[in-house]
Amino acid sequence: MLSSRAVGIALGVVADRVFGDPTKHHPVAWFGTWATRVERHTYSDDTLAGARHVAATVAPVAVAAIAVERLTRKHPVAHTLATALTTWAVVGARSLAREGELMADKLDSGDLDGARERLGNLCGRDPAGLDEPELARAAVESMAENTADAAVASIFWGALLGIPGLVVHRCLNTLDAMVGHLNDRYRRFGTAAARLDDAADWVPARLTGAAACALAPTVGGDRARAWRTMRRDGAKHPSPNGGWCESAWAGALGVQLGGTNVYFSRTETRDLLGDGPRPRSAELRRAARLVTLVTAAVTGVAAAALLASGKARR
Repeated sequence: MLSSRAVGIALGVVADRVFGDPTKHHPVAWFGTWATRVERHTYSDDTLAGARHVAATVAPVAVAAIAVERLTRKHPVAHTLATALTTWAVVGARSLAREGELMADKLDSGDLDGARERLGNLCGRDPAGLDEPELARAAVESMAENTADAAVASIFWGALLGIPGLVVHRCLNTLDAMVGHLNDRYRRFGTAAARLDDAADWVPARLTGAAACALAPTVGGDRARAWRTMRRDGAKHPSPNGGWCESAWAGALGVQLGGTNVYFSRTETRDLLGDGPRPRSAELRRAARLVTLVTAAVTGVAAAALLASGKARR
């Protein structure tokens, strides 16, 4: 089963790279629709209601994933295909990198209005009035953090727990994106989803940062500088995980991230991460390439570890 899991995860990541996210009937979108419907019945302005909401939305999907894992685990081809399809559905590395490249295209052509319109595909900041360095910074930060959320964490949990790990992680991450906001409606209701997502991403975020540091030379950076930057600045972030990814990208690219972020309902001033100038379109392209390289490297390590474990058990 470990061998078919390894091959399935690798094939799923390759499918994501070749085809990108499913354009219609995306399972993550299905889950989002399901969670919205459940929220109509579970919502209350307290943390316990939020915990019940997480349980009510995730449990049925987790049971289905466990059933698929058990039904296919004695059939290597079926298990490989089921794992590959699930991995393809939950990993979003190509779409993430592609958004960075499209943003860079807009900036290179001087189309700031077009770049501002695209920013919403990466993060929830208010793009009005942002210039090229601030648009590029927002995009680099989002790509760095989401490499952990949308790729590495799913691969990590898939390698450990198979199809249920892939599915449950993506459910928690989606719920965090839906209700884990510090606004009047979700400040308490979204607490459980946000904390569970933070817990699920704690190890993957640090793996993502370490991989980005190791791969810094492939995007024109310095491995030692990237590592020093991540160790120095990784904890200077309101998220327990995001800073490790963002500071690694900053060190690998030789740029400075962080600063004032304006959202539609609030403004945050964050510590600066890294040294050097603010990123521009060229660094944005390098950041997008690093998304792809980190995803590929983590997939290779996970698959190799699973294959080695499978051989050791024989």
